Amino acid sequence: MSVVTNTTTIGAIDAPSRRNTELMMMGFAIAISVFAYANVGLAMDGKLPSGMFGYGAGLVLLGGVAHLVVRKFARYADPLLLPLATLLNGLGLVLIWRLDQSPKLIRDAENYYGVFTPSAPRQLMYSAVGVALFVGVLLLLKDHRILQRYTYISMVAALFLLILPMFFPAKFGAKIWINIAGFSIQPGEFAKIIIAIFFAGYLMVKRDALALASRRFMGLYLPRGRDLGPILVIWALSILILVFETDLGTSLLFFGLFVIMLYVATERTSWIVFGLLMSAVGAVGVASFEPHVEARVNAWKDPFKCFHTNNSCEQIGNAIMSFGSGGTLGTGWGQGHSDLIGFAANADFILSTVGEELGLAGMMAVLLVYGLIVERGVRTALAARDPFGKLLAIGLSGAFAIQVFVVAGGVMGLIPLTGMTMPFLAAGGSSVIANWALIGILIRISDTARRPAPAPAPSTDAEMTQVVRP
Repeated sequence: MSVVTNTTTIGAIDAPSRRNTELMMMGFAIAISVFAYANVGLAMDGKLPSGMFGYGAGLVLLGGVAHLVVRKFARYADPLLLPLATLLNGLGLVLIWRLDQSPKLIRDAENYYGVFTPSAPRQLMYSAVGVALFVGVLLLLKDHRILQRYTYISMVAALFLLILPMFFPAKFGAKIWINIAGFSIQPGEFAKIIIAIFFAGYLMVKRDALALASRRFMGLYLPRGRDLGPILVIWALSILILVFETDLGTSLLFFGLFVIMLYVATERTSWIVFGLLMSAVGAVGVASFEPHVEARVNAWKDPFKCFHTNNSCEQIGNAIMSFGSGGTLGTGWGQGHSDLIGFAANADFILSTVGEELGLAGMMAVLLVYGLIVERGVRTALAARDPFGKLLAIGLSGAFAIQVFVVAGGVMGLIPLTGMTMPFLAAGGSSVIANWALIGILIRISDTARRPAPAPAPSTDAEMTQVVRP
């Protein structure tokens, strides 16, 4: 008995299977989002919301277009990344729409801005733009290794995006937005992707020099003095961002991303130790003289103290109480009071609504979805055949994980508030658009990593078959 072994045939069979799995999971993700939308309407008004079918149709359209593009142009890509992102985006739209119905938030917006503009329709529009950018990444980026050519151009572009907000007025105490034609844009959301491209290209070339150690101290291999230059420069830039923009979140993301990629490239634990020490020194130093950062640190140390003084930590105190009132299973969709947090309820503090209305169980489920996206990104990095692809995938996954940690940690009181938005869930056009682009690049890398290598032309019939004897 003879069996023909052909990797191309196996790959051809495997690709439709992956895409069918993706299609089934996409349907599951959209069904959960529509079900949540219906639950909110029934809980708040006792009837199905009038916009439920339009919302469901819009989500089906966006998810269907994204799936068809992946099926056509990234046949071997990871089948879970797209459904997981769609699920988070869909639930985010439901949470934002739920908060749009709050009379308190409507009154606050009218008092502050003079008019109330619902956030959910605008967020759906931003989601459509994000999916369009996702499609553009897959259509235009045929091979992720092309990005390696733009290593130093990426560095210049990232620095430009990080410095640009310094020339615009502060908003809510931080300079992280730029205003163009009435739209607010957070350049840092796009800078994290461009920085990852630069770090991947730079570390691929310099990793051997950075991996060398000069001496051993307390079980750690210390890097050579001249090789400390890159990490000192990155540390200084992150401190400057923190000082001039009072943006703790972007500073942590910027520096943490570099340390993660540096550790992966060199496999030296000493870089992690140096990174943690330097980030701690920088944060403590800036918090000691920058009022905005100091206020956030004080609110983190005692979230309820300022209720008796100037209410500067009212948001974090209300967020912690909302988590406590949710208990294990939550109060139910639309039955919470996270709108007491104020104007940031649908942005920085949107996890408070999850914790109160879905409880600890729902909160863990949402964090698990985020964890799965990071896990699939790391798995993509392990599967990548080229060093640049490995570093880029781990960098994008690390940036995503750091952002989730600093936002969730700030809202729950584990670390000081950072002012960043929760990927896909929170209201904000820059965030959802940039994260769809991030998912698109990860899908492109995973497609290249899992695509079967072309088999060499056999010279004899014996090389085409493998004889298996019973």
